[in-house]
Amino acid sequence: MKKKYTEKDLVETKIATIAEQNPQFLRMQTDAVQLSNSQKTIREFVLHPGAALIIPEIKKGELLFVKQYRYPLKQIFLELPAGKIDKGEKSIETAKRELREEVGYTARTMKYVTSIHPVIGYGDEVIHIYLARGLKFVGDSPDEGEFLIPQVLTLKQAMEKIKRHRITDVKTQIALFWYEKILKGLW
Repeated sequence: MKKKYTEKDLVETKIATIAEQNPQFLRMQTDAVQLSNSQKTIREFVLHPGAALIIPEIKKGELLFVKQYRYPLKQIFLELPAGKIDKGEKSIETAKRELREEVGYTARTMKYVTSIHPVIGYGDEVIHIYLARGLKFVGDSPDEGEFLIPQVLTLKQAMEKIKRHRITDVKTQIALFWYEKILKGLW
């Protein structure tokens, strides 16, 4: 008969960090861990500083996206604006900064929507999602080496792009599903 597990059986205990690489942005760590059955194994994972994503609402049901080249996949993606949290920065500050840097807007209101963990199998990244309303254009100021093309889409157009596999970025998809529920008054 198969053993029934409890949540206690799922916990892995770190024995030691075997190796850590400290590049500029992401860090890779390898830990030796002990499983609940006393066996030992290795866990490799990426340490990420966290990020904020903004749903910039131009008007109800109309959103501002960015087109951006993503080197690891050698492809241009259509995404909602987002960026990593700088050391000592709160996620709401990151959201405000990235909205200004990437698309040149400030928001009258910036409302927390949710937090997601997009790569739980190999990283500790958390992305905090915010809805920005009452936008005012003040001029963009992208980071050095960051090239973006802003694009306005209705929610209907964006959802059609998801359906047709034209928006494949997971953080953008999740944010759009949340935004759709918010517009319908369900959440």
